[in-house]
Amino acid sequence: MTSVRRSRSVSPLTSAAAAAAVLLALAGCTRADASITAPRPPAEEAALCTALDGALPDTVGGEDRSDPEPASEFTAGWGDAAIVLRCGVPRPAAMGDPSSDAVEANGVGWLVERLADGSRFTTTYRETYVEVTMGGKFAQDATPLAQLADAVEETVPATLELP
Repeated sequence: MTSVRRSRSVSPLTSAAAAAAVLLALAGCTRADASITAPRPPAEEAALCTALDGALPDTVGGEDRSDPEPASEFTAGWGDAAIVLRCGVPRPAAMGDPSSDAVEANGVGWLVERLADGSRFTTTYRETYVEVTMGGKFAQDATPLAQLADAVEETVPATLELP
């Protein structure tokens, strides 16, 4: 018995449209394409953020760097927006709440804010605020903060020296 493969004749225009639809659908599946609002820090803070951007690691939490759109030296990302960093953000309101949670990772202090789908961490006692949002995959994992700490420590000076 011979196997017969049937194929339909498809016009080049239909094939191109189908390919474009598939590419758009695939592009829409990644969070890396999500729009992230880039901060607009004052000039002094912007210079610190530019230095930080150049010092950030290529891999964080096992995720490769994949910066969000629109491209900005004030934002960085790893994975499909599993980890997003924004530099030069405004001081979070929770920073003034004495009951707020905080953690330290490799000498850098972070305010902790729980979100519905992960956590947001913002540096404390630095000349500009650096915010890192991590998806639920990293809910109990401080490894990404520890991996970012050296770059923050090197480029964003502390405003308070602790003994």
